[in-house]
Amino acid sequence: MTKIFVIMGKSSTGKDTVYRELLENKELKLKKYVSYSTRPMREGEVNGREYHFVTEEEYIEYRKNKEIIEERCYNTIMGDWHYFTADDGSFAGDEDILMIGTLESYGSLRDYFGERRVFPILIDCRDRERLMRAIAREDKRSDPQYKEMCRRFVADSDDFSEEKIKESRIDRIFLNEDLGKCVGEISDFIKKYQ
Repeated sequence: MTKIFVIMGKSSTGKDTVYRELLENKELKLKKYVSYSTRPMREGEVNGREYHFVTEEEYIEYRKNKEIIEERCYNTIMGDWHYFTADDGSFAGDEDILMIGTLESYGSLRDYFGERRVFPILIDCRDRERLMRAIAREDKRSDPQYKEMCRRFVADSDDFSEEKIKESRIDRIFLNEDLGKCVGEISDFIKKYQ
């Protein structure tokens, strides 16, 4: 039975880097799942790698066809952005899946597929480190979105509050202060449930 491992955490905790490292570990034999989003692609992103970037009309079509497993909407500085997991055939095989999500998406996936198939990987690091990473990322863009970066940073405090983590029934947090150590601990966690 396919196991689904969901990486989540506040912005700039290193989710994407940890995700890539885990996928490259051939011993884990993980298949990636790419979520869907209506948000615009950022510089350097590739459609189908970070997200399947879809139009608002395509999103509405997925909803109409009842192909959305879970979804969230964020009211951003640049308008509403929808993020969702689609029933696109990716969960039908025997390979274990690694994906990036949120507390809400993890809860919805757990409820949809069951606790024996969906496992949380919550990553965190110190706020100062997250803020420095976020600024460095924006500095590299030709059109930095510092206001949106700040909104996300503040919103993460609410989205990943201790209360919400507890409500999600997550009892382990992986600290990303040393990437190698963090990836090693997560790899051991995954092997335990494969």
